Amino acid sequence: MSRRILQLTLLGPLLLSGCMVGPKYAVPNVPIAPSFKETGPVPYKETGPDGTAWQTVKPEDAIPRGTWWTVFNDAELNTLEPKVEQANQTLKQADANLRAARAEITVRNAARFPNIGINATATTQRYSGSPYFNPSPSYSISSTLQYPFEVNYEVDLWGQVRRNIAAGKEEMQATAADRASVLLSLQAELAFDYFNLRSDDQLQHLLNDTVTQYKEAVRITTNRYNGGLAVKSDVTQAETQLQSAIVAASDVAIDRAQYEHAIANLIGVAPASLTIAFSPLPEGTNPPIVPPGLPSELLQRRPDVAAAERRANEGNEAIGIAQAAFYPSLNLGAAIGFQSNATVQSIFNPASVVYSLGPGLAYTFFDAGRRKGIKEEALALFDRSSADYKQTVLDAVQQVEDNLVALRVLQEEAAQQRAGTAAAQESERIFNNRYVGGVDTYLQVVTAQTAALDSEVNDIDILRRRMDSTVLLIKVLGGGWDRSQLPTP
Repeated sequence: MSRRILQLTLLGPLLLSGCMVGPKYAVPNVPIAPSFKETGPVPYKETGPDGTAWQTVKPEDAIPRGTWWTVFNDAELNTLEPKVEQANQTLKQADANLRAARAEITVRNAARFPNIGINATATTQRYSGSPYFNPSPSYSISSTLQYPFEVNYEVDLWGQVRRNIAAGKEEMQATAADRASVLLSLQAELAFDYFNLRSDDQLQHLLNDTVTQYKEAVRITTNRYNGGLAVKSDVTQAETQLQSAIVAASDVAIDRAQYEHAIANLIGVAPASLTIAFSPLPEGTNPPIVPPGLPSELLQRRPDVAAAERRANEGNEAIGIAQAAFYPSLNLGAAIGFQSNATVQSIFNPASVVYSLGPGLAYTFFDAGRRKGIKEEALALFDRSSADYKQTVLDAVQQVEDNLVALRVLQEEAAQQRAGTAAAQESERIFNNRYVGGVDTYLQVVTAQTAALDSEVNDIDILRRRMDSTVLLIKVLGGGWDRSQLPTP
């Protein structure tokens, strides 16, 4: 009989399930356009390295999942990027948050099962024969030994436990999406720093060539001055141009070193442990063209959107949990064991077996508005989570539009700037020849040199901005991530 009671106590509650109170969750609706307003860059490049115009560029069909940086076809970048996930300490923090969220599910899931334990007691009491002063006191001693085996279980009549577990699972998925967002941001930051470093290498190469060119100009003007064909001001102007170029070439080293230090930090090593070899971007480099897809696809491709949506669902579960507090709670309890007021040996006598079994019903009639306040708070927090989700979606669409227009306009600027650079270089050549021929003063040469150098620097800067905007576009498109990569609770 005792065994059957214990079995029913342990297994019976597991078969009980009540209803689920509270609202049913629906994903907050965000009105977005069926397509992006901006078209992005066209799949052509204006001029190839061999001078051929309008060469076709094949757009990427899709961003490679997990290795999006490979679309740039840069071996050094392909080597650096995987190290972010291996050693970055910010990502390690996100990993720890995810482990904690998984552990929280285990904690909440434990409420589905009974609490089982042993509460053994052994007491000895001494009783006085008289409560008053007595010159000849008498007393008695009583000992009690009890070894009960206890089971307690609260039946989830209104879905409070189930909603609490579901909320934990949704938070775990949101935390996993947060982790994906952190990883994507770190990878994009590394690519951003890397292409800025390579742009500095290209600028350094240009300025080194310029210094060499200006040294030759100083030699020519000095010889002309010594031969009586030029004035001293021609020499000083040439020397001024040379020193300015030398200073600019030296200054590039600061930015390059700092980008290298930032990359070392991102891959979890000290700056002294990383050296990236000097390597300018190849001539004719163009960023890959990445198709943006549709705005509705961002709901699946952006980890921050997925995290916001999961937390909105979690907020809906909190409303149900708050609603369940307005209903009675049912607790089933049982205990079985041995009890004796005699010796230890007698406690295991069959006659010493004791047990108890029974339900308990609890309901709060008055709490001064506490439950109502908790529910109103849950409703407000759900509205906040829903608004956060909607704003995250709108921000995602805006970010894609911003980078599409930036890439399209920068592509046009690149073509315009290349034409301007070619004209400036030709102007420099003409004025230099006219100066050597004694037709123009050296001031015209200096002006042409400055214009040509500025144009060439702009060429490099526009390419840098195009590479950066491409990295940012891939990032805001989710970097090849989608919601199917969320872990299953």
